[in-house]
Amino acid sequence: MVFIDYPGFNLRLAKTLRKKGYTGKLCHYICPSVWAHGKKRISLMAKNLDLLLTILPFEKQYFAGTPLEVHFVGHPLVERLSSHHYQEIELPNDKKIVGLFPGSRKKEIERNFPLQLKVAKKLLQDDPRLFFAVSLAHSRFQGLLEKIIAKAKLTIGAEIALISPDKNYDMMKHCYLALAKSGTVNLELALHNVPTVVHYAVSRLDLFIVKHLIKLNLPYYCLVNIIANKEIFPELYGPCFTEDNLYSAALRFLKDPKARKVCQDQCLQLKESLGEKQASQEAAKYINLKIQPSCHP
Repeated sequence: MVFIDYPGFNLRLAKTLRKKGYTGKLCHYICPSVWAHGKKRISLMAKNLDLLLTILPFEKQYFAGTPLEVHFVGHPLVERLSSHHYQEIELPNDKKIVGLFPGSRKKEIERNFPLQLKVAKKLLQDDPRLFFAVSLAHSRFQGLLEKIIAKAKLTIGAEIALISPDKNYDMMKHCYLALAKSGTVNLELALHNVPTVVHYAVSRLDLFIVKHLIKLNLPYYCLVNIIANKEIFPELYGPCFTEDNLYSAALRFLKDPKARKVCQDQCLQLKESLGEKQASQEAAKYINLKIQPSCHP
């Protein structure tokens, strides 16, 4: 039996199956974030699972003191990017492209996009050669994005463009800089070697709940920085996510060639740490080895 993702449900199911006397192999693909919170789950996993397959290189170390067999199989995004066929998109060749990634949910867009556009206008005043490409997470948000752009008094086609969801990677390939909401998109941008300022609008109450009730108190919250265990992308969360802070962080990557190169070099190192494994094939290989009956007497 193989469990894939949905860690909370799967771990409860694994525990229940063992209590009921199930003796088959239990394999879990994609490790729960035990490094962020819920370290008590480590012993639960070691007791009930036969195999754990991780997609982040550092996760294996958390199970070093247990008998659980753990293998890093590579990250699915590396596999996805290796098979992506890039296409040209209509962006000006004579301008630096700044990617704006406001989020994939309505509330995220409403919280992040207006501030991104305020900073975009300030950056345009500094350098009219900039052009802003906005990631459209879903076609249903097009009207909302257009409304916020109009309110910011920017002109679609002249200074800014909306890029359809299926062109996200093609857009990233052209980005000189990105301002991006925190999430998987940060790792996608790092793998495209794009210096990025990561941000997320969080209320003080939400921040208090995360830090003191959920007790998610990490040195970094951006996945790129978590994997590298150092700041590659600047992070602006909650009260730190202001117009001035976002502007300053973006301007540094635009005006300081050394800062830009350091960031890009670290992105390349991050990519190397993830390797070139085809995650799905590696996972299938280890699962097959685990569930196949031994050929030895």
